[in-house]
Amino acid sequence: MNILERMAASGSEERIANFRAMQQRDYDFKVAHAEETAYKFLEHPQINGMAYVAVGGLDSITLLCFLRSIGIDLPAVSVSVLEDKSIQRVHKELGVTALKPLRSKVNVIKELGWPVLSKEIAGKISLLQHPSEKNATVRHAIITGETGEFGGYRKNTRMKLSQKWLEKFGGADAEGAALGYAAASFLVSDKCCYYLKEKPCDDYAKESGRFPMMGLMASEGGRRQKALMLNGCNYISPGTKRSAPFAIFSRQDVLRLNRVLDAPVPEVYGEIVGVDADGTHYTAAYIREIAATEPDRLDSITLRTTLAQRTGCSMCGFGITLEKRPHRFDLLREQNPQEWEFWMKHVLQDENGEWYGWGRVLDYIGVGWEDVPGGNGPNQYVLVEMEGK
Repeated sequence: MNILERMAASGSEERIANFRAMQQRDYDFKVAHAEETAYKFLEHPQINGMAYVAVGGLDSITLLCFLRSIGIDLPAVSVSVLEDKSIQRVHKELGVTALKPLRSKVNVIKELGWPVLSKEIAGKISLLQHPSEKNATVRHAIITGETGEFGGYRKNTRMKLSQKWLEKFGGADAEGAALGYAAASFLVSDKCCYYLKEKPCDDYAKESGRFPMMGLMASEGGRRQKALMLNGCNYISPGTKRSAPFAIFSRQDVLRLNRVLDAPVPEVYGEIVGVDADGTHYTAAYIREIAATEPDRLDSITLRTTLAQRTGCSMCGFGITLEKRPHRFDLLREQNPQEWEFWMKHVLQDENGEWYGWGRVLDYIGVGWEDVPGGNGPNQYVLVEMEGK
């Protein structure tokens, strides 16, 4: 049975369609659905209330506060040391238990490679950089888009790496090199999250007998989107048990819920502000006021954070090509110049003994970093203090 036959037999197309339909529902439906999802997970006989909240950035901080607001008080854990200092402070305020990563950030990069572009793309590049007889069919699909019997002998599939990145990384594979593709001088990996975050949380789960509730959203795209669409908000199988109450949420839904709950916003994100259809900008103070007194008015206001839109480890490059400047590394330079200097220039030594860091990687993929962006960057709002707003 090939992949097309398996999808038809499993009903995955119908599940994805139903999931997408729920993503289009209104905010009130999604919040009610999140509460129902959380309680269903806890009440499942294989869970029996034994869960914990995996906490990281703003989304999962909001999830933790939401669960507490509906009467669900669970242990919360995080590998907090990987997060921005302001996020670490919020974790401490909320009583989140800090776990330790299995390896240091530098060791993960040195032994496995740089986490760049996206998990999905990095995983494909890593396969090209580590050729074996076992992964030959997959590597051919990554180079050409052509699948074998297991994939239904399809052509032009999404398995193919985009032409832009084939030109840069495809030459690590013999077939790609024969097509004239270049090869990077550094390794790429999608495994950093496993050793730094996922494995410590998995170990906690095994030791405690608890299962994770996570702030994952399909709207973030990538592997996460595919897994949530196929497996649903609550996924309980022999090998995996997890809940994602916010799975059908958009970024707007999370920001709105954060304001309605008056949940903490770590400094790295700046403040939550808004703009309406007329182009009127609303300050953080005004958003806070209407969230408390007239929350339905937020239906017509688009929210965003004034600084970081997303956060992660200071050494993470997933999604960097999608960001406009000032991007995450620009913000790191502003907040911690010494840490920025290390990560950009002094992480590893190449075969010639020359020290390098993210700077070399970003140069290779065409992302600026050396100059200092001026003016009002795209992650900053110019707020208009209007009368009564």
